[in-house]
Amino acid sequence: MRDLILKMAISIDGFVSDLDGRNRWMFGADKEAKTWGVETIWNASLHIMGSRSFHDMAAYWPTSTDMFAPPMNQIPKAVFSRQGPAILKNVKTTAALDEARAVNAGTGQSAEPQRGARSWAEAYVASGDLSEEIAKLKAQEGKPIIAHGGVTFARNLVAHGLVDQLILVVAPVALGKGLPLFSELAAPMPFKLMSSRAFPGGAVAQTYRAA
Repeated sequence: MRDLILKMAISIDGFVSDLDGRNRWMFGADKEAKTWGVETIWNASLHIMGSRSFHDMAAYWPTSTDMFAPPMNQIPKAVFSRQGPAILKNVKTTAALDEARAVNAGTGQSAEPQRGARSWAEAYVASGDLSEEIAKLKAQEGKPIIAHGGVTFARNLVAHGLVDQLILVVAPVALGKGLPLFSELAAPMPFKLMSSRAFPGGAVAQTYRAA
């Protein structure tokens, strides 16, 4: 059995993006935090995401020379979409991707696909019931599954009780208003703090396990 880990950046007042779904505030230059982030996502045997995140990432990572590109490209993917396999042929750049490129000024793009780039076109497409699809993926052997947002996909995972571990990277910024992660909960959901790590730039990575 594989654990499902949801890794999200979050503001100190509890939002994972602004009201327009943007999260420029989460991108920083903290090298220690980025190194930790790369190590964390390498510790996965599968990356899963919703359809919009898949569009963004599949258009960006295959030619990226960013330090996150190797694990993002080389580890298998699953995309959750009602479109079915057609989503693999419908990858396009979005405003969110353009923003990520602009903010990550140090992120380069190669003229050639990077190692593992083809894995995006070979992603498993999960178009059935969310809980059933997650159960099938968890039943396989290997290192944990890491889930990437957007907020709607992340909310559904949490609300359905599918998350085994929650890694929240708390950024040193307050947004005042935005999109929360836990707004779909029917009742309070307890978690146990497993570890906490502070970084020089002010972010704190907090790892919780479902209680």
